[in-house]
Amino acid sequence: MIFDFKKEYKELYMPKKEPEIITVPTMNYIAVRGKGNPNEKDGVYQQTISVLYAVAYTLKMSYKGEYKIDRFFEYVVPPLEGFWWQNNVEGVDYSNKDNFHWISVIRLPDFVKETDFNWAVETAAKKKKIDCSSAEFITVHEGLCIQIMHIGPFDDEPATVAIMDEYIKSNGFENDITDKRLHHEIYLSDPRKAMPAKWKTVIRHPIRKVK
Repeated sequence: MIFDFKKEYKELYMPKKEPEIITVPTMNYIAVRGKGNPNEKDGVYQQTISVLYAVAYTLKMSYKGEYKIDRFFEYVVPPLEGFWWQNNVEGVDYSNKDNFHWISVIRLPDFVKETDFNWAVETAAKKKKIDCSSAEFITVHEGLCIQIMHIGPFDDEPATVAIMDEYIKSNGFENDITDKRLHHEIYLSDPRKAMPAKWKTVIRHPIRKVK
């Protein structure tokens, strides 16, 4: 059976529609950094996604070629995720999408080492004939967080975040969003196939106990 991260780690990818507190383990990712409006047609963000998936599928299909990854097993490519922020803005200003900064990521299986990643970046660039040099191998330590399943368009997220904020306040926690601990989204729906009202997005924020 092909390993599916969403099914094996439901606590990370399939939260409830109510807030819940979770300790997120350390994970490795393919990452590309960028800035600007993610909705811009053929913009930087769309190019970023192309690079991420080119590298991700090169790793996934590596077992069919000459390059062998130690301890490899077949798996479903995990969903697209994103860490987002805006300079000098508290929270998120959805009216100014041009001011978004992001680190777009796709989770890597633990058996993928940095040498395997470097091979995949070089191989993907040759096969897809695109520049994959922006791709990075990063490790993220999220730790204590609050998360929730948001249903609907991205522009409706503030109402969901308000529910999260009220929950942590009522339970003795506070947000701990910094330049190293960021607003995190996991995209479970394909916007090309689903209506915006049905989009499923995991929203995750770092928190800390109030002293």
